[in-house]
Amino acid sequence: MQSLVATIGLFDEGGTVPFIARYRKEVTGNLDEVQILAVQEKLEYHRELEERKTTVLDSIKEQGKLTPELQTKIEKTLDKSELEDLYLPYKPKRKTKASVAREKGLEPLAQYLWEQQANGTPLSEFAATFVNSELGVASVAEALEGARHIISEMVAENAEYRKAVRQQMMEKGKVSAKAIPGMEDPEGKYKMYAEFSELAKNIPSHRMLAIRRGAKEGFLHFEIEVDRDETVAWLRSRVIRTAGEWESHLSEAVEDGYDRLLNPSIQTEIRLELKDRSDEEAIRVFRENLENLLLAPPAGQLKVIGIDPGIRTGCKIAVVDDTGKMLAHTVIYPLEPKNDVIGSARTLSMLIKEHGAQAIAIGNGTGSREVSQILTDFLRQAGLGEVFQVTVSEAGASVYSASDIARQEFPDLDLTVRGAISIARRLQDPLAELVKVDPKSIGVGQYQHDVDQRKLKQGLEQTVESCVNRVGVDLNTASWALLRYVAGVNERTAQKIVEFRNEHGRFKSRTQLMAVPGFGPKTFEQAAGFLRIRGGEDPLDMTGVHPESYPVVEKIAASMDVTVDELIKRPELAEKVKIEGFKTETVGIYTLGDIKEELRKPGRDPRDKFVAPKFREDVKEMKDISAGMALEGVVTNVTKFGAFVDIGVHQDGLVHVSEISHRFITEPSEALKAGQIVKVQVLSVDLKAKRIALSIKALEPKPKMAGGGRPPQAPARNQPSMQDKLAALNSKFRTR
Repeated sequence: MQSLVATIGLFDEGGTVPFIARYRKEVTGNLDEVQILAVQEKLEYHRELEERKTTVLDSIKEQGKLTPELQTKIEKTLDKSELEDLYLPYKPKRKTKASVAREKGLEPLAQYLWEQQANGTPLSEFAATFVNSELGVASVAEALEGARHIISEMVAENAEYRKAVRQQMMEKGKVSAKAIPGMEDPEGKYKMYAEFSELAKNIPSHRMLAIRRGAKEGFLHFEIEVDRDETVAWLRSRVIRTAGEWESHLSEAVEDGYDRLLNPSIQTEIRLELKDRSDEEAIRVFRENLENLLLAPPAGQLKVIGIDPGIRTGCKIAVVDDTGKMLAHTVIYPLEPKNDVIGSARTLSMLIKEHGAQAIAIGNGTGSREVSQILTDFLRQAGLGEVFQVTVSEAGASVYSASDIARQEFPDLDLTVRGAISIARRLQDPLAELVKVDPKSIGVGQYQHDVDQRKLKQGLEQTVESCVNRVGVDLNTASWALLRYVAGVNERTAQKIVEFRNEHGRFKSRTQLMAVPGFGPKTFEQAAGFLRIRGGEDPLDMTGVHPESYPVVEKIAASMDVTVDELIKRPELAEKVKIEGFKTETVGIYTLGDIKEELRKPGRDPRDKFVAPKFREDVKEMKDISAGMALEGVVTNVTKFGAFVDIGVHQDGLVHVSEISHRFITEPSEALKAGQIVKVQVLSVDLKAKRIALSIKALEPKPKMAGGGRPPQAPARNQPSMQDKLAALNSKFRTR
C-alpha cells in the first residue's frame, strides 16, 4: 500500500511511466512498467468515479430525495455501473408511461400494490378512489394500468435487480447472430455467422468484432439471448412477497418491466460490455504486434540503398549514409515494359562505389521479388558479395511519404523518393523510422477500424513510448518524431531540441539540454536518462545512468582507483563492484543494480541481433507455390486465431493456431511474434480467393509422449510482453 501511495504521488508530481519504472524503483518498491501503468489506469478510473459520485449526490440532494442510506451506498460503491444503477431512479428523464401515471396521481395506488399490505378495503374499491376525469383517469382499469406502469419502472430501475439480470445475461446469455433476409454477401465474409450462437462470456474478440461489423454493414442481426421465463420468475420471486389481490397486477407489471424496459436496457449494456472487452483484447493484440515490430533488430549504422519497386513507373532509389541522411536519389527501370537491366545495373554499381553502400533494402510491394532476383544476379556477377540485400516491409511507407513529417524532412522531394528513403532507414533502425508513421497504418492490427479509436490511439502511443524509452534515443541523430516519445518530452519540445541542434551543432553533454527553450528542470529529470550522447564530454552520457546518479558512479570509480571513462571502457571492472557499500538515502539497491548492469554493457541496444530472412529464389508469385513446399518467411501479424507470414509472393499466408505447434498453446502470441523469421510448409493454395494455408508444426518433429500420454503443455514464456502483463493486471483489477 505504501508503494502504491508513493507511485500516485509521483504521478501527481508530473512523473511519467517510463521514468518512474526506471529511475524511482526505491520509491515504488520496484514495480515494473506494466504495474505502474495499471496503477495509472486505476487511478484515472477512480478519480473519474469520485467526480461522478459528487455530481450524482448533488443531483439527488437538489431533488430532496437523498437519504442517509442512499448516500452511504453511493459513497461506498467502487463500480461505475453500480453507481449509475443507484442514480437511475433519480436521473432526469424524458416523459415515460410511469411519469404520466404519476402526473395523474396514481403513485399511492402503485405504492399500495408494491407494499402488499391489505387495508381492509377491496382493491377495486381502493382503485376507484383514483378515478378522476380531469386528470385523465376514466376508470378503475385505467387507474390500475397506470399503477402497473409505475411498478414496471420501479422494477426496471431497482439497482439489485439490474445487477442480477446483468450478471445472468453475461453468464448464461448467448450472442446470437442471423443473416438478414435479402442481403447478399457475395464475398462470404459473414457466412459463418448466418446462423451463429455462442455464450457471451466465452465469445472471443475477433468473432464479436466481426459480428458487430456485419451488423453495421447491414448483413447481420444480433442480440443477446437469455432464458426469459427464468429471469421473469426470479424477478417475481423478489417482487411478490405475500398473497393477495395485488399478485396478478404485480406479475403483469414484472413482465412488462422486463420486456419493455429492463431487458432492452441491459441488452444495450451487455453489448457495450462485450464491445469494450473485444476492443480491449484487439488493442492488446495490436499493441503486442506493434511492440515486436518496433523492437525488431536493427541492421545498424550502415550506408544503405533503399529501393521502392515499381513496374510501369520504375524503381525509385535513395541512398542514405550511416546516420540516415539522404545522399542521392534516382530511378531505374529493370522491369517491364522497359526491361533496362543493363542500365539499372550500371546505375546501382555507380551508387554502391560512389557512396560505399553496404546494404540494399527493397520494399516488399509489387515487383519486389523480381527486383530481388535481378539484384542477386547483379551482385554475384559484379563481385559485390559483401553488399547484402534485404526485403523490408513497406507498410505505412506511403502514409509517411505524404505526411507533414516527410514534407518537413524533404520538402523538395517527390512522394516516391521519400518512400525509398523510409525503406532504407527501416533497415538501419525500424524503431526510429516507424515512429513517424501512424501505428494504425503499419498493418499489424485486427479490426483496428472497429474498436474505440480513442483507446486505440492511447494504447498504441503508450506502446511506442515504452519501446522508445527502453531502447534509448541518440540525441544527436534522432528526428523530432522520435524525440517526442521520450519520457517528459512533447512534440513542441522535441522540435525545439532539433532546432537547437541545427543552430548550435551536436550536443556535447546532457546538461546542454537545459539551454533548449522550454526544457526545464522537470523535463530534464524525466528525459535525460533516456537520451544518449556518443563521444560527448562525459562518458556516462552514452549510458542509461541518470545524471542524478553520476556522483555514485564517480565514487565507484574512485573506490577502484580508476577514472569513470576507464570504468566504462573496461566492463569487467563492474563485476568487482560491491554495490551494497554505495547505498545512500536516495540511491538504493535497485538503482545500484541498474547502474552496475549499465557499467557491464554501457550503451547496449536491448534489441536482438539482426538476421535477414531468405526467400526462395524460385518462388516469386502465388502460382509458384504448391502444397507440401517448405519455405522461409517473416511473421507480419499475429491475431487471436493465427499468424500471417510473408513468404515473398505479395500475399501473406495464414498459419492457423492449430498449425503453429505440437505443444498446447492458448493463442498464437505464445509462440510467435511480429518480425520473427519462421520456416513453414504450404498446406494449400487458393489462387482465386488469394488464400494460402501454412503450417509450422508440419516441419517440426512431434514430441515424444511417455506412456501414451498427452503432449507436454506449453511452458510459460520467460519474457512476457508488456501487453501480456498489462492484460493480466487489468483482468485482476477489473471493476466491472
